[in-house]
Amino acid sequence: MSNVANRRLRVPGLSRFGWLMGLYAENYLRLTRLFAPGDLPPGAYASTVGDGLDVRIDIIERHAYTTELRLTYALLDPLTGEPDPSAFLRLYRDAKQVEATHCYVGRRWQDVIGMYPPPAEVLGHRMRMNTFLGKWLQYLAEGGHGVATLGMLPADVTRFPPPLPVAPATSSR
Repeated sequence: MSNVANRRLRVPGLSRFGWLMGLYAENYLRLTRLFAPGDLPPGAYASTVGDGLDVRIDIIERHAYTTELRLTYALLDPLTGEPDPSAFLRLYRDAKQVEATHCYVGRRWQDVIGMYPPPAEVLGHRMRMNTFLGKWLQYLAEGGHGVATLGMLPADVTRFPPPLPVAPATSSR
């Protein structure tokens, strides 16, 4: 009996790569519950909840198994004139994962960590970006953003002139 008590139970650990894949899956669930972007045709969308922080989603491209999109607020960086914060995302519909590819216009991973970073640094950078994305999506959900607050923007709206004009909802009176 003491032989059984002295044995250690081996529990497999989760590698950093495994953790990152878990973040991708978690972000997929959050994003699809929030805005269902995999079902949206390419175009610009805005979610308005009346808090002054309109969220903009640009469906850049849809492919057979992936959707490329950008998630941002309707806020502009005073130095660059570009939306900030901004996250470019790749939604893998078949694998049920969302990857944040970069989180600021003009600052791809090469700009942040260099052209030839060690693999551990690339993995760490991706973990930070996707952790940020998960927290941001959770914040948006808690703030009331979602499919019900999402409206397609007119086709001529390509830049971010605040406030974003959202197509009015039709009412049946």
